[in-house]
Amino acid sequence: MGLPSHGPVPPDPPGDPRPVPFAAITALFLVWGFVSSVIDGLAPAVRAIFHLSYAAQMLTQFAFFAAYGAVSLPASVLLGRVGAPRAIELALGVTVAGCLVVLLGTRTQSYGVILLALFVIASGITLLQVAANPLVAAHGEPSRAHARLTLAQAFNSLGTVLGPVVAGRLLLRGGLFGSGTTPDPSIASTGAARLVSLHNIDRQFGLIALLVAGLALLAWSVRRRLIAADPLPSVLGGSLVSAFRSGWGLFGAFAVFVYVGAEVGVSTIMVNFLSQPTILGVSAARAAILLGAVFWGGAMLGRFAGSQLLRIVSAGRVLGVFAIINVLLCLTVSQTAGPLAACAALLIGFFNSVMFPTLFTLTLERSHAPAASVSGLLCSAIVGGALLPPLVGLLSDRSGISAGFAVPLAGYVGIAVFALFAPARPMRPRRGFLLRRRVARAGR
Repeated sequence: MGLPSHGPVPPDPPGDPRPVPFAAITALFLVWGFVSSVIDGLAPAVRAIFHLSYAAQMLTQFAFFAAYGAVSLPASVLLGRVGAPRAIELALGVTVAGCLVVLLGTRTQSYGVILLALFVIASGITLLQVAANPLVAAHGEPSRAHARLTLAQAFNSLGTVLGPVVAGRLLLRGGLFGSGTTPDPSIASTGAARLVSLHNIDRQFGLIALLVAGLALLAWSVRRRLIAADPLPSVLGGSLVSAFRSGWGLFGAFAVFVYVGAEVGVSTIMVNFLSQPTILGVSAARAAILLGAVFWGGAMLGRFAGSQLLRIVSAGRVLGVFAIINVLLCLTVSQTAGPLAACAALLIGFFNSVMFPTLFTLTLERSHAPAASVSGLLCSAIVGGALLPPLVGLLSDRSGISAGFAVPLAGYVGIAVFALFAPARPMRPRRGFLLRRRVARAGR
């Protein structure tokens, strides 16, 4: 694969990445966090509108995260061909198109069309992640990759804090939720309240479309600087087969699969969980605010703190300790009730904080496959967010929501095993990175 047409790549900076490109990239992280977490508020809304079970409600997350399984590997091929900046522009356009399909779904009052729209939106977000994650990891000193990606993910968490709060105000108030209590599905038979709730979905995704369109304009305005920051294809390109031949790449993909499945399963059921009389008995809107402020807010604070902690403590050790704590928190949720169970469930967000960025960078460091191939494989593993939450829903339908936490518990055990073996595999220099350094020196 030849060099990109946008000219020579400047030498790597001696320390942290250039501020303007890095700020633009972190804005992408913030927006896709916002979009992804809005689904947590959409799920209970469509459950009330369409009279769904918990398992059927989880199809919102299945439709969204299934895109990672379908789109990630093709996205890595596209990334290697067109480069990160062009891939980012395309991703934002696809996301806006998906928001418009949501409006079609509400007009036709079709749950199926809304699920299709979520798949389209997630396809754009998937391409965005495949492009942005390795771009952040490669843009600066390799020794700071864990901290750098964790810092960018902290802004992603800021978006996940804002998403449920906004969703709580736009999706879970008025219409079927006008009384401020858990909605009675029989109310929807009158039609009027149901139409109001569908209109609320319109407003929510219209806002997202405007937000993403504004971000696309921002990305275009700094396009030249993003191109200058884009690594060479030797860093991003490569055969997809090489990723599947990498044992460490597959191990990392497994860990990402169970992590995303655990996180999404917990966050999606959280509003229903906190609304139970045996837990807190709060309204759906109040539960959504707690989800955003405490669960996702904890993840944000953990990532800001983690970006500093990972400068002094090994990534594998931090990952292992946080995974074990989440195992204990899931056990607490499953065995208790009331405020104690609520606090344990909400605290899971804080200890989720460093997991994805450390899983991502640990795998990139230890796999000898090209970064785009590994990134595509890891992002395809985010399909765990589609496959594991329905299991949470099935257990919740059959044995109660607290029993559903057995699924994330098992996922965190898997992550702890990954963290145990991570230090045993020494980090080796990436050939792509070394080649990029040689090209940079040759241009001086």
